[in-house]
Amino acid sequence: MKQQLKNLGVVILAAGQGKRLNCGDLPKVLYKINERPIAGFVLEELERGGLAKSQICLVVGFKEELVRAEFGPDYIYASQTERLGTAHAALTGAKALPEKFDNFLEIQGDDSAFYKFNSLARLVEFHLSNKNDITILTCEPDDPQGLGRIIRDQDGRIVKVVEKENMTPELEKFKEINTGTFCFKKDWFLEHYSNLKPYNNAKGEYGLPSFVEEALKAGSRLGVVKLENPNQWFGVNTPEQLAEADRRKRSNL
Repeated sequence: MKQQLKNLGVVILAAGQGKRLNCGDLPKVLYKINERPIAGFVLEELERGGLAKSQICLVVGFKEELVRAEFGPDYIYASQTERLGTAHAALTGAKALPEKFDNFLEIQGDDSAFYKFNSLARLVEFHLSNKNDITILTCEPDDPQGLGRIIRDQDGRIVKVVEKENMTPELEKFKEINTGTFCFKKDWFLEHYSNLKPYNNAKGEYGLPSFVEEALKAGSRLGVVKLENPNQWFGVNTPEQLAEADRRKRSNL
């Protein structure tokens, strides 16, 4: 696995302002839980697992100079000058990765503070061993309310991923969610990005879940890995969630 990791790039989305958090002049990923910036935890896990800083690209945008100052110059940085959704942010990062990386792991910087490296390594290993074009990390949280859903057919195969903006009451029966963490074959990602349709037409935003629909339509190799411990995914989008994340970290949960 260590040899495989040497040929892997990582893209961490860290461009957002976090308006619902009332972040003011601080990028969302720099808000602190247990006295450390949110994104610092996953960076530490990746490096603990053997990835070098030169393999990791932070996609920055809002107040990017603060993110660069916090994490230092040894990472790759890519500026998302227009924030057009998570798929566009991942595109910005993928283009900044060295050409030698055939595959990359994409992680949301604000949802990943509780990930353990072995869970991310399990995702990567599954993606590479199955030679997938795209592999999605999912989980079943205790309370998926307000989140998008993974929709599977009777045989357990994914048929689509519904963004939270497009949820309907009848879809509430599905409890599995998209964590926002994906593995991609880089060439496939770059080739198929232009086929995506915006999930938010008013803002022209492109979401990463659209790649699942694209993979199904194109007959590409799509894989799914479910987190064994759903508590490793925790979204931080409101002041209440920030406080809960802080409590969990302080309690070592």
